Amino acid sequence: MPLVLTLCGSLRAHSSNRALLDATERVAPDGVAFDHFTTIDRLPHFNPDIEQAGLPPNVADLRRRVGAADAILISCPEYARGIPGSFKNALDWLVGGSEFPDKPIALFNASPRASDAQAQLRLVLTTMSGRVIEDATVTAALLAKGLDAGAIAADPAIRSQLVAGLGRLIAAIDADQTG
Repeated sequence: MPLVLTLCGSLRAHSSNRALLDATERVAPDGVAFDHFTTIDRLPHFNPDIEQAGLPPNVADLRRRVGAADAILISCPEYARGIPGSFKNALDWLVGGSEFPDKPIALFNASPRASDAQAQLRLVLTTMSGRVIEDATVTAALLAKGLDAGAIAADPAIRSQLVAGLGRLIAAIDADQTG
């Protein structure tokens, strides 16, 4: 059973990006498991000195979960034309570990206006040796719609995008496991 780790770049309680990830789990085929890392806001500021002294427990948990996952599904907003600082901080904590390289990654987004953050994410993730599955990318125009995960999953057009993107990510997992 493939395991997909979701990482949401937004800390908002009612984030459209979080709802998009939750909706993706709702439309996933049977046999796909999801793990949602939801404590990005509790990670300490990245500092290599801390890493050398021993990983804080929540950083060790993030790395363990990345290592256990077959793929990563990221949905991240754009703030001031870039990646939110808290999300970049989480990625920085993954740089020194061996869990992340060559992990298949899909980028989902709740706004077509987040192109700068998406470009920066691609740059950062590939620099970290992650493998962004380009044809698994999904951009859904959810801003100002106020849809929750159930409504997103029920919308035929958005559902179709989510199913297709997730299907391509699962195909990348399958190729890794059989190749």
